[in-house]
Amino acid sequence: MHAITRQQLIGLVLITLVWGLNWPVMKMGVTDFPPLTFRMLSMWLGLPVMALGLLVTRAPFRIPRAHWRELFVLAVFNMFIWHALIIVAIKSLSSGRAAILGYSMPIFSAVLGAFLFNNRLSSRAWGGVAAAALAVLLLLWHEFTQLAGHPLGVLYALISALAWAMGVHLMRRTKLTVPTLTISFWMTVMTALVMTVLSTVFERAQWKLPNTATWGAIGYNALLIFGLVQTLWLSLARYLTPVASTLSVMMIPILGVFSGAWWLGEVLHWQDWTAVLLIVLAIGSVLLPARATPAKLSKTA
Repeated sequence: MHAITRQQLIGLVLITLVWGLNWPVMKMGVTDFPPLTFRMLSMWLGLPVMALGLLVTRAPFRIPRAHWRELFVLAVFNMFIWHALIIVAIKSLSSGRAAILGYSMPIFSAVLGAFLFNNRLSSRAWGGVAAAALAVLLLLWHEFTQLAGHPLGVLYALISALAWAMGVHLMRRTKLTVPTLTISFWMTVMTALVMTVLSTVFERAQWKLPNTATWGAIGYNALLIFGLVQTLWLSLARYLTPVASTLSVMMIPILGVFSGAWWLGEVLHWQDWTAVLLIVLAIGSVLLPARATPAKLSKTA
């Protein structure tokens, strides 16, 4: 198993807290506001924060022209599809259901890695994937009837999860040598342009001034999601193995479900608590160090 550093662990905790709480925040933001426009405004307002980060860390803004095509492909799978479809799905689904479906991503990631990228996973890693899959099913236990009434929302969430899983593998294999913050900045620029086009085409008739709650949700996403944790996540995806990076953030849908229950009044069941234990097992399967084999022990003796 890939060892995780102290800095990566701190980043993982921040990602989990900020992204987990963001599911009810996004639901509140798009309940009475067009979703693509919500995403567009969040990105444009988040870009100055990211630019400031580049200046403070003295990271380069420039990406060599030879890498533009690869950057575009990374943006398509890591951001274009995910951000467009999941925010539309949240409009029709509860925040908890959208979070659970979106975080079926680790399951897709494991399957894609095994069949497209010839990744050989240990039995412990497959056990973690199985635990995560069972947790997703348990979290959806009481939701199947409601989900059946929103087939497009379910489809959008699953497609976005599949695209994101592919993006994780591509990010792991990127040949870009620039800092992750630079990559994140330019992918966000491109995605903001895409969201602007989509918002203009599909939501122009719905445009209006956001209310106070929507502005709060937009600010949360601009400052914390795009200004902070997006880059932290891409760093994990870039330097950890795909299974390690994806299963390590599986606590996010748990936090999304429980924060939605507390904030939005969604009911919790025994399946939710069982899913928490399974997610902990899934995370432990990729983050806890593996036991040294006898051969390794003899070499170090």
